[in-house]
Amino acid sequence: MIDIMATQKPGIVSPKGFQACGIHAGLKRKRKDLALIVCERPASAAAVYTTNHFQAAPIQVTKASLAETNGYLRAVLINSGNANACTGEQGLKDAYTMRDMTATHIGVKPEEVAVASTGVIGQPLPMIPLINGIGHLQPSNTWEDGQSFAEAILTTDTGTKQTSVHYKEGEATVTISGVAKGSGMIHPNMATMLGFVTTDAVIAPELLQQTLKKSVDASFNNITVDGDSSTNDMVLVMASGAVEMEEIKEGTSAHVAFQQALTDVCLELAKAIAKDGEGATKLIEVKVSGAASDQEARTIAKQVVGSSLVKTAVYGQDANWGRIIAAIGAVPFPVNVEAIDIQIGSQLVLKGSTPVWFDESYATEEMSRDVVNITVDLHDGEGFGQAYGCDLTYDYVKINASYRT
Repeated sequence: MIDIMATQKPGIVSPKGFQACGIHAGLKRKRKDLALIVCERPASAAAVYTTNHFQAAPIQVTKASLAETNGYLRAVLINSGNANACTGEQGLKDAYTMRDMTATHIGVKPEEVAVASTGVIGQPLPMIPLINGIGHLQPSNTWEDGQSFAEAILTTDTGTKQTSVHYKEGEATVTISGVAKGSGMIHPNMATMLGFVTTDAVIAPELLQQTLKKSVDASFNNITVDGDSSTNDMVLVMASGAVEMEEIKEGTSAHVAFQQALTDVCLELAKAIAKDGEGATKLIEVKVSGAASDQEARTIAKQVVGSSLVKTAVYGQDANWGRIIAAIGAVPFPVNVEAIDIQIGSQLVLKGSTPVWFDESYATEEMSRDVVNITVDLHDGEGFGQAYGCDLTYDYVKINASYRT
């Protein structure tokens, strides 16, 4: 284990070599809606994307950029307020225009630019304000511009989601920072969320891709808000290599340390997204032990935290363990139905699949907390997994019933 420290003022520009900014370009009525990250040199880059079959135009362009450069980027442009998804050939042309105009503005090659969009699906991208906005982007490495970036990528989020950590690697200090957005249409295997991570570590694109995937599997792919996955989701990491250190190689202690720190950043962002689910009042953490495998434990944890009945019970502060065991029973593989323990907070409510007496008032108190912990022991193996989600409230329906208006 390494000593990972949180930075006092997290921001996407905390690692060496990065600049950023965010402005109001006019894609949304009032709030900031156009954001940019720029690296002073070609940065190793890696990305993971939504598993939705309808992948938005920006994802296609970003994939093309990374393929053309063999995993190196200089910049990422992000707009909010419009997803540029399901917009046909014109949408793809518009995404390439975003890329090309950004490259011209900052003086790099078009293929060194990635793009991302978030917002309403199926509407043409308003290109005039977007192009005008690109011309007004003036990134810097100030904390204030880093904050503006975090604000500009938001949609229905109630606030920014940011975290930064640093750790020692020999004489060098490595910094990893992340910014994310996401509040609704959140489901494991990438959902309506965007995540951007910067680091000043020295690491090749191939290993960075491998490391990112492992970190995402342990974090973003273990959250759910409403079971719906989106068309635009992406987590992208850029490594400037601006720290004086030896290149991180697979299997070394330096790689283990970097993996741990990157996972910590991704997990903090994932929890922030789950906690900020549209209309949510509580974060739900589900831990499952005693499964036949880690994969089965993670599947069960996701099944429980994603259950609408469990989520509404948490909102109503009702310790209805029946909904939890029903969710467990819905997984597509056998479980030992006679050996399950369930605990809500500190209250054991089921032992060996048999109800036990518990104090309802204490259980209600546990479920009134900002974070509600549900623990399941299957007594069927050594597998462990966890997942994160939120309660389901009246406000979720109100927000999504009027999303386009």
